[in-house]
Parts: sequence; C-alpha cells; structure tokens
Amino acid sequence: MNQAIKRVFLIVLDSMGVGELPDAADYGDLGSHTLRALCGTKQLSIPNMARMGMFNIHEIGCGSPLQQPEGCYGKLAELSRGKDTTTGHWEIAGVISPNPMPTYPDGFPQEIIDELSRQTGRKILCNKPYSGTQVIHDFGREHIETGALIVYTSADSVLQIAAHEEVIPPEELYEICKIARKIMCGQHAVGRIIARPFVGTWPDYARTSNRHDYSVEPSGTTLLDLMQEAGLDVIGVGKISDIYAGRGLTESQRTTGNTDGMERATAIADRDFTGLCFVNLVDFDAVYGHRNDANGYAAALSLVDSQLPALMEKLGEGDMLMITADHGCDPSTASTDHSREYVPILVWGRGLQAGVDLGVGETFADIGATIAQCFGLDSTKLAVTSFLDKILK
Repeated sequence: MNQAIKRVFLIVLDSMGVGELPDAADYGDLGSHTLRALCGTKQLSIPNMARMGMFNIHEIGCGSPLQQPEGCYGKLAELSRGKDTTTGHWEIAGVISPNPMPTYPDGFPQEIIDELSRQTGRKILCNKPYSGTQVIHDFGREHIETGALIVYTSADSVLQIAAHEEVIPPEELYEICKIARKIMCGQHAVGRIIARPFVGTWPDYARTSNRHDYSVEPSGTTLLDLMQEAGLDVIGVGKISDIYAGRGLTESQRTTGNTDGMERATAIADRDFTGLCFVNLVDFDAVYGHRNDANGYAAALSLVDSQLPALMEKLGEGDMLMITADHGCDPSTASTDHSREYVPILVWGRGLQAGVDLGVGETFADIGATIAQCFGLDSTKLAVTSFLDKILK
C-alpha cells in the first residue's frame, strides 16, 4: 500500500462531459459540450471546481483558467464503445467494453414483451423509446385503470418499467424488474433494467426517488473487486451498487438526490476507514440533462460546488478527492440523450501536488488504475495507466 493515501473520495458528476470525442460523429454527437452549455447560462458558479483546475483543462473552450490551480486537472477519453452510465462507470473501474450494449430504437422484440407479460401476469403498455416524464403522462391513466406495466426504453441500453406506487408498490415493482433482468440475457443483455415508480394524479404525475437499477454484471474484474478482495473498504453512495450489480462493495447508501449524496460523502469523511468512498450524483443526468434544462443543470452543479468545501475541510494528508463524469448529456443540443464526450478529471489533496496538468488520457480507466496503485493493488489487471506518480509530492 502507498502510505501516502489512505482514503479516496471519488465523485461522479453523472453526465458532466467536457467536449466531443473524436468519434462523436459516429454517435450523432458532433458539437456536444455539456460544460460549455452550462457556461452559457447565468446560473453557473463553480469557484471550487475552478480552483481545482476545471477551466485549465486542455482545450476546454469555456470558462476562465486560473494562473495557479490548487488541484491536478485533465480530461479522459472513453475507450469503450458506448456512452451510457453502465459502460462509463465500468470503464472508470477498469473494465473496457469493446462492444456496445444492445439498444432498441424500435422497441423490444415481441417475444420479449410476451415473456415479460406471461411471467408477471400483466399486460404491457408503450414499448417504445420515450421520455420518462412524458411516458407516465401519456400512459399513466391506462396503467392505473388496467394495472398494465409501462415498459419503455431510450437511446441507452435500458429497459425501464414505470408503475404508480398505489397500483404496484415499489417492492413489487422491484420483483418485476428482477424478472425482466433474467429475461434480458444473452443477445438482449441490456446494461440496466430500471424501476421507475411514480405518484400523483393525471396530469400531475411525478417520479419518486424510489428508482432502482438492475445492472448486468461487469464483464471483467473491476477496481471494486480488487479492493474488496484485499480487505479494503468500498463504500458506494447513490446508485453505485446498482451500476456494479452489487459487486465489490462493503457498504452501500442510497440517496434521494445530489444534495443528499454530498451530505452522505461529507459524513463518511468523519469516519476512520481505509479504501474508497465512491459517489454518483445522478440528478445532473436524470433531472436536467435528459430534459435539456441547461439552467437547472447549471444551478445544480453550482449547488454541489458550494458543498465541496464542507467535504474538503474534513480531508487530511492521507486523503484524495477525485471528481469526474461517466459521459456527457449536453442540454443545449436538440437531442435529449447522452453525448459522446471527454470527461473531466480533477484531483485534490493536502498531500498532493498542486497545478499538475494531467493532459488528455486515453481511457476513463486511468482513474481505476491510479486508485489501485494508491493501495498497492495489481493495477496491471486493469491494463491501463496510473497517474499517481505525477500527483504525489
């Protein structure tokens, strides 16, 4: 173990991309730049991330760089084929996905729908790519009248099932999603099955925080697996457990949103542990990015930025704070889907160098390799490059 680092706090700003990747055209994402879109609003104020070096990132194309950033900064390309949450998080933890997960732009095959209906005893509504808020508006009343499941997808590799909590309680919906997870295997192994509970009366339905994701298991050994096997603490905050199908974690805490996620991470900083606190802040993507709400996204990022000092004050010489993302979701483009973008990597710690330009990394997995090296793990299993030696004093 590298004695310099005892605890790592890794925060994923879900969908906070920093500019199109060279192959963005293959995904229909030319011109995407999530952070630049936020800079175009009047709501963005992220002085703490700026001090860490956010606007000093190579060719960032927005914001104002600082003369002397207090953190280490760079951006990372995605080596995997895809632009979804599962693929991005897996790559962060060292698993590269050479083949994209299956998507269903025309809806799921009839045999899949028939089998889901047979095993659940419920009819199926929708079966199309759909906005999560619009689908409950359009099919909610029929669902309440008939008890049928609202099944839909998106441009991502997902099968989503929406149900009113008074018609199908969340726990029952979770069991239905477990059935769907078993059905969606082999060539139909989508990245995630997502339970989408909602409440209210038409037309004022609202999704609740009782969402639950059922991910396909990672296809290889992850950083989390290595850490757990070594007896280290791996604390997941938010939907981390869902993304990795529960693998590699020693503790999991669900959250109600970004603010709750940051408060939990800050509380965990008071604890004596050795290992990783891995946080996903999903509101940027789910609440703002997919709804093309640039103002709301910028305000939400500003709020998280304002929460950073409370966490940073609790970090000592043996702690490392890392901030990154898993893909983009530019709210200023016509698309409401994820975008194929670089992600930022900001690293800060009292025992680390300041002002180090990490440049442009070839893969998100450099993060996993760096954390593995902190704890003396065999990062060669992750087959990528650590940047730890660049940032240690």
